[in-house]
Amino acid sequence: MRILATSLSLVALYYLAPLHQLEKLSVPVPASLSVALLILAGAVTWQVISITRADYPAIRAVEALSVTTPLFLLLFAAAYFVLAQDNPANFSSHTLTRTDTLYFTVSTFTTVGFGDITATSESAHLIVTVQMLLDLLVLLIRNALGSGSLTVCE
Repeated sequence: MRILATSLSLVALYYLAPLHQLEKLSVPVPASLSVALLILAGAVTWQVISITRADYPAIRAVEALSVTTPLFLLLFAAAYFVLAQDNPANFSSHTLTRTDTLYFTVSTFTTVGFGDITATSESAHLIVTVQMLLDLLVLLIRNALGSGSLTVCE
């Protein structure tokens, strides 16, 4: 229940966050992406610490991954939204909404990649490449936890 509540809160925050204000404040896109990655790194660090201190670390690790993955996806969706607002030519589609960028992020994460939205600029290619590389890491950790090949100190 806590995982669901956290995930729903993250989605609500994604849709309510004043991301469109970043352009008006002249916040460069790389700076906003850097902040997003720092937030993700902080969340992962906090989760790892909580796993090592948990009475049942394997269960805590699954919970941590279940919360960190939506955060990961939503931070990239937010980065794509900011990038699309900065310059609509960064993507092949019309000006992207938050739902469009969330859809693009999830389709990239799942490797479906329908092709209806594609990165067209060098900066968009770079961010998508970073996401794809980190996607592999998330999937590797999930698979290792699921197969038991990654053990958590008990």
